[in-house]
Amino acid sequence: MNKSEIIAQIRTKKSFLCIGLDTDIKRIPSFLLEYEDPIFEFNKRIIDATKDLCVAYKPNIAFYEAMGVNGWKSLEKTIQYIPKNIFTIADAKRGDIGNTSKKYAETFFSTYSFDAITVAPYMGLDSITPFLNYTNKWTIILGLTSNKGSSSFQYLNLDNGRQLFNEVISSSSKWGNTENTMYVIGATQSQDLIEIRKLIPHHFLLIPGIGFQGGNLDDVIKNGLNNEVGLLVNSSRGIIYAGNDTQFASKARDVASSIQIQMSKYL
Repeated sequence: MNKSEIIAQIRTKKSFLCIGLDTDIKRIPSFLLEYEDPIFEFNKRIIDATKDLCVAYKPNIAFYEAMGVNGWKSLEKTIQYIPKNIFTIADAKRGDIGNTSKKYAETFFSTYSFDAITVAPYMGLDSITPFLNYTNKWTIILGLTSNKGSSSFQYLNLDNGRQLFNEVISSSSKWGNTENTMYVIGATQSQDLIEIRKLIPHHFLLIPGIGFQGGNLDDVIKNGLNNEVGLLVNSSRGIIYAGNDTQFASKARDVASSIQIQMSKYL
């Protein structure tokens, strides 16, 4: 999916909501366990309830890998079920030496046909290049994260006066372009978006951390929106686990709808 198609979806739906499918079999409603594939059944109902409200779905690969072969089967069925005009992100956080990254890219771009994958840039350009070699596929680089441990390294002060996360974003922005790279910027770091937008004014940003992690949507929009919108704001647990009974999908829709309505005011 190219940039123009993403923007068109955002404008049409008046939404830049991404829904994270962090589906944990220990948290889904118990009645779903009677189905042959409880994980897929859960995802299917979430997708049916929210597909008109969001522009992207982001399965967190760890939740599927942990279930072995069955988890990968659930993931494959989920990806095939998501409408083709909705952006799909493999939240896999891969990144390794070139020949290994080449296989990771093949896995998520060819075998499973995701539109995008999250990657860790620590190993440098050669670990990212294999992902950039695919047409109409997106590499989403970890720029500044929401977790408590982000301060361990990401805010280190460098000799050039920059903090490490700024150097990572500035340097890696030259590896690809605004048509094939995005950045993960945690919603809880919304103040830093002002400086980040000076470094990468035209890139799309994937913003996790709205909801349970405490990120404020209005602050993210105020500091991160650009002329092309340039944001995909993700909510996972706050939406998919809004309910835990037979009405869980409609409750997920209610939460997603409230976020979409808030977003529409800016579009």
